[in-house]
Amino acid sequence: MKNTNFEAANLTNTCLFQAKKLDRARVGATYLEKPQVRKLVITGQGQDKNFNGLSLRGVNLQKANLADASFIGADLSEANLQDADLSRAKLKQTQLDGTDLTGATLTGAYIEDWGITNTTKLHGVRCEYVFMHLPTKKDPNPLRKPDNERKFFKDGDFADFIKPIFDTLDLYHNQDVDPRAVAIAFKNLAENHPEAELEIVAMEKRGNDKFLLRAKTAAGIDKSQLSAEYFDDYNQLKALSQSQQLLLVEKDKRIISLENMVDTALKQPKFYTQGDTNMSDISGINIEGSSNVSGIAGNNSIANLGTISGNVSIALNQLPDATDAEKPGIKELLSQLQDAIIQSTYLSEEDKTEALEQVNTLAEAGKNPQESTKQKTAKTAITMLKGIFTGLPAVASLVEAGNKLLPAIAKLFGLG
Repeated sequence: MKNTNFEAANLTNTCLFQAKKLDRARVGATYLEKPQVRKLVITGQGQDKNFNGLSLRGVNLQKANLADASFIGADLSEANLQDADLSRAKLKQTQLDGTDLTGATLTGAYIEDWGITNTTKLHGVRCEYVFMHLPTKKDPNPLRKPDNERKFFKDGDFADFIKPIFDTLDLYHNQDVDPRAVAIAFKNLAENHPEAELEIVAMEKRGNDKFLLRAKTAAGIDKSQLSAEYFDDYNQLKALSQSQQLLLVEKDKRIISLENMVDTALKQPKFYTQGDTNMSDISGINIEGSSNVSGIAGNNSIANLGTISGNVSIALNQLPDATDAEKPGIKELLSQLQDAIIQSTYLSEEDKTEALEQVNTLAEAGKNPQESTKQKTAKTAITMLKGIFTGLPAVASLVEAGNKLLPAIAKLFGLG
């Protein structure tokens, strides 16, 4: 490659493995301008190396050894990472739009706020467990998934678990958040840009006075423009007096509901809305309507029905199948109960979410059903489920299912 001119070349996915004298080439502003990147693409060896903040867009690292490497804030969009070893790699805020991770190993990777999209290829990813935050001295294994350190993702489980929030507009507020200004500014943005198909998918408090509002968008939307327009409006609204803001809100229940949601999110570590809350007309923003939320037992997050249902399915898949087809075990009984809850026409979305949280608790306890602590957990969950089902019409199919399944489940936990 000596004296080769790459200055105007498109090097997307170009394989440069074992290329000679690449350091003598004219690489211009391509990803090859960094010596450590040139060495990486030539050798395929990036183990334990630091690539934080680098632009590696379109790089070909197929089958590369990237174990323990750090890509914090790096751009790996459109990169070829097929069959690469990313074990324990730090992928915090790494951009992976259009990246091909087919067959890659992600066991032990740290994926805090990583930027996967609907074009990120995750087929055949090998992953036994991941961590949702970077490690610290006090917590070397932060937010491991699956939570039980003795459990691991089976083939295909990781892709089902991660189900990424695709193509999101992240509106990060760094101080003194004004919930009403957030609500008005976001409503204005959605109404001014119906083509963006804005849909709130998450709200998250960060630190003492920081706040992230994350919204899904249509493909190809200029998120930078949307963000700039939103914050111009938000800052102007924030400068208004409370009385002036109230004149803008008047009796708009949609803004009031969104304001309440933001206010609630500021009091919780995380807050998720329903996946079908379409913000193009803000019609879904109604805490008492389609945006019902409920807390998950065991943590402070508030998750939507789809999320908890997916978690239940993963937990159930980790339970053993019954040895006798005519005698269903915990896995089979809980699967029937999950289906009955989801299909119920009498339970609200909020009650369904709460009920599925208890089923998830039972599934986790079912991994060691004879342990006394698990039995106590199961007893509490069954009691909670009975309470949720109380008051349903006697003709409700869920009542019949509960009367049949809950005693059988309790018996398998040795509860009588």
